[in-house]
Amino acid sequence: MSFKPQGHSERAQAAAAARKEQLEQFRAKFGANDPNFAARQAERIAIAQARNARIATREEERARQHAEQAKREEAERIARAAAEEAARIEAERLALEEADRLVAEAAVAKAERDARYAARKARGIKRGPKK
Repeated sequence: MSFKPQGHSERAQAAAAARKEQLEQFRAKFGANDPNFAARQAERIAIAQARNARIATREEERARQHAEQAKREEAERIARAAAEEAARIEAERLALEEADRLVAEAAVAKAERDARYAARKARGIKRGPKK
């Protein structure tokens, strides 16, 4: 080793060589050369498949729940619309009854007024402004 300071390119080349050597060591140690690699890989695949099956089951359950919720909401909407229609019809019926009652009261009042007028006329009493 010399005492001459290294430049940037020399340091970068040395770092790249070190990374390459570490990668080769890692591949040699943990790669497909390992006899247990196939067993571990098969186990990982089985775990992933089981996870995917659980996810699919959950998604199906979620979709079923959403469908049931939509059916319930539709039934509630229909029931609410029917109740609103019944309330509207009842309000119309009450309004008509009130109008009929007012008309009947007005007719009774007119009949009473007419009877009083006829009674006055029969007695010969005149009402109104004096001339």
